[in-house]
Amino acid sequence: INSEVKAGRGSPHGGVFLDIASRRSAEEILRRLPSMHHQFKELADVDITAEPMEVGPTCHYVMGGVEVEPDTAAAARVPGLFAAGEVAGGMHGSNRLGGNSLSDLLVFGRRAGVGAAEYIASLDGERPQVTPASIDAAEHIAVGPFDPPDEDAVENPYTLHQELQQTMNDLVGIIRKAEEVQLALAKLAALKQRARNVGIEGHRQFNPGWHLALDLRNMLAVSECVARAAMLRHESRGGHTRDDFPKMDPRWRQLNLICTAAGDGIEVVEQPLPPMRHDLLALFERDELAKYLTDAELGDLPTEGTL
Repeated sequence: INSEVKAGRGSPHGGVFLDIASRRSAEEILRRLPSMHHQFKELADVDITAEPMEVGPTCHYVMGGVEVEPDTAAAARVPGLFAAGEVAGGMHGSNRLGGNSLSDLLVFGRRAGVGAAEYIASLDGERPQVTPASIDAAEHIAVGPFDPPDEDAVENPYTLHQELQQTMNDLVGIIRKAEEVQLALAKLAALKQRARNVGIEGHRQFNPGWHLALDLRNMLAVSECVARAAMLRHESRGGHTRDDFPKMDPRWRQLNLICTAAGDGIEVVEQPLPPMRHDLLALFERDELAKYLTDAELGDLPTEGTL
């Protein structure tokens, strides 16, 4: 689908047409795909029992996230922050198997809760104090969209959000290559500059535009993290596919890319991964391990009979 769209042969909304009406009866489609039928009919006025539907590849899960300690779900670099589920990184490796998200939430959600409670107890009543300057700075950021710096060039948060979505979908999607990711980084820099003058109307009670204006700061930061990491990882692995580096590189299996805020941008550094324990390696066939390990790593493993 991606290659057809990139070649200019896509459907009007950037996908392709999928026709199941010519393959299955209306009764079978309604029985097997009731929610899909309902969604297409309600949201796009398309009856998939009688006409083709537009489909396309998109992001549906983020394998990266907050760097956390596995036993406590505590953020590695922010004391007092605990994360679990899709917001936390590292649980699923380079790709997630279907259904594993629920197990992830149950196990690491509990660890995060227990870890947070133990962290509070360890403070012994001496909790960190928030300075008035920090409160003033946070308030300035929060109410900033009500009073943008340049009233003659106010940016609409919904317009910026749509452009950000389009940029990431078109240039940092499931199939990536250097020139497109580089173009995305340039577009992100421009969007970040424009977002400084985002403005909204209305008041503070139930104002979705205000919420989106605040969310844009985080969306832009995460998008830059994704794009910079994708640019640096010269291989294809799991959910990350580089058209210009289509094969896996064993060196990258041993590394994570850690993104941190650095001034007005994002800094990305390589961080070595701890080696997998031999008792876990023993769960895999040697032929399977050969797809991922270097020759040196395979040579360090026990022989076939003892692995």
